[in-house]
Amino acid sequence: MKRLVLFAGMVYLLMSCAGSPGFSDGKGDMDWQLFRGDAALSGYTDTPLPEDPVLLWSYKGNTRTVSSPVVDKGTTYWCDKKGHIQGIDIKGNPAFSYDLNTAVEATPMIHDSILYIGRIDGFLSAVSLSKKDTLWNFETMGQVSATPNTVNFEGRQSVVFGSYDNFLYCVDARDGSEINRFESGYYLNGAVAVWKEHVIFGGCDSWLRIINTRTGMPTDSLLLDAYIPASPAIMGDFCYVGDYSGNIYELLLEKGKIVRHKKIMKSTNENSSFVSVLSITSETVYALSYERYLYSINRKDGKVNWKYLLKGNVGESSPLVCDDRVIVCTKTGIVTILDTQKGTLEWEYDTGEQIIGSPAVIRDHFFVLTTKGTLLCFGNK
Repeated sequence: MKRLVLFAGMVYLLMSCAGSPGFSDGKGDMDWQLFRGDAALSGYTDTPLPEDPVLLWSYKGNTRTVSSPVVDKGTTYWCDKKGHIQGIDIKGNPAFSYDLNTAVEATPMIHDSILYIGRIDGFLSAVSLSKKDTLWNFETMGQVSATPNTVNFEGRQSVVFGSYDNFLYCVDARDGSEINRFESGYYLNGAVAVWKEHVIFGGCDSWLRIINTRTGMPTDSLLLDAYIPASPAIMGDFCYVGDYSGNIYELLLEKGKIVRHKKIMKSTNENSSFVSVLSITSETVYALSYERYLYSINRKDGKVNWKYLLKGNVGESSPLVCDDRVIVCTKTGIVTILDTQKGTLEWEYDTGEQIIGSPAVIRDHFFVLTTKGTLLCFGNK
């Protein structure tokens, strides 16, 4: 196990930013407020998918985006590459529009009617959905491409996110004032996952790091075989993460330490990279490989339950487990739903446009956003 190296150039520790995984799960019946559905980035929801999905409507945003959609009170939001935030209601009608007037690639996060989003020019912006106005901007020295997450600081709502300036930041959600920051070894591209009073994140320097958000101290780290292109996913006291060379790691966490770790899948060829976030249930890990397979891996023994060859090239879209089914999108534009136990195909839809973002699920509906800015809403007939 590798210990975290403290960099000489560290300006601040992430002092006293107390974490709480229950701060904003984004799992209301009509809400999907966080990337991956919860602060642990588990990619699991007990909200079932529509039994026999049909396309209810589509809305063409007409501007390219790499964002995933988020949903608040039935209205779906995203930001395009020109910085235009759009909100479309449950009927497919425009309900919100706001221009940041700068390039954006990040997926937003919503809490308490405020949308938080990173920008290519290095700012994190807080936008009021009710006032349609920017509440505050926090400046970093590098682009912010990762979606933010939430922690709790002594009762204060706080936002935690990484930047290409190599720092992990914790800021007050109300006014954007800096609480503290922590320097990593390279730029931070993925979201952090919240585990109890800790945040866990990987970077392009191949290190997976754990920070205690109450004390601000780094508590442990692990050097992986290759860089970490996506975020870790957590279920209970177990953390799972894939690296670019095609390995999947399981880490058992206890009191801020990695007490045990192992590879539950080893790289087999150069095309088996994992660039999307894993999905975790109580028994299974679901992983989308660059070689076009969706894997179901038994958490107990690491054996592959099944693997399913998807149509077309895959991208960065992450699988999502919804009760007893798993939904996954490919870069080619195919949306696929499989049975979680058998891996059998239950439903498939060709959007005709590339997909990089991950789906969002609410009661009786799910949403897919294409790179052309087309939002598709699926539901029951």
